[in-house]
Amino acid sequence: MALKTSVSSTRQVSSRAFAGVAPRPVSRRVVQCRAAAGDIGRRELLQAASAAVLLTASPALAAKAPKGFNPVEDAQDNYRFVYPFGWQEVAVKGADVVFKDVVEPLESVSVTLTATDKKDITEFGDLQTVAETLAKDVLTAPGTEVKIIATEQREAKGHNYYQIEFTASTSRYTRHQLAVVAANNGTFYTLTTGSNERRWGKMKDKLETTVKSFSLIN
Repeated sequence: MALKTSVSSTRQVSSRAFAGVAPRPVSRRVVQCRAAAGDIGRRELLQAASAAVLLTASPALAAKAPKGFNPVEDAQDNYRFVYPFGWQEVAVKGADVVFKDVVEPLESVSVTLTATDKKDITEFGDLQTVAETLAKDVLTAPGTEVKIIATEQREAKGHNYYQIEFTASTSRYTRHQLAVVAANNGTFYTLTTGSNERRWGKMKDKLETTVKSFSLIN
């Protein structure tokens, strides 16, 4: 059975390299915050609302996040990560959760979940093979020019993670992307984040913090 997943563009693709992966129902609850804007700018308003909700819901969790980041912990789907302060949560079909910048549309982070019979990411193949397949066949649209820049494998608390850095170029823009994948308890996890290439120098540290923060809870 082929892997089917979604990226921020909502495109769904499949890859023969990932046998044993099937679509998994989305279970993430999307929290929407609404407020009337007075003299506060849209970005400042969203930042304040986001911080208030997270700190009220889980002050202990928020305290663990690095300065300038908000935490996400999904106890039902067993993962956690942090994302840059001020990004807004949006609903995207096929994604478990998505946060994006309200001004720069290419700056976002998403997590997708698919069912799998594999118990660890290493069962899908070696790091380079998985990186090539994901970057060129799954996480980008047809006709996109993809260049893999770096790959990394890490292990933490018994879980293996494959991390990929690559650029995806179209006739309109180049997006510099980071992705991390893992598998556990019947689920294949993919976190993807990135920015426009012209803003990579400014966003690099924040996006690397986000991708390296992704971890499975059990």
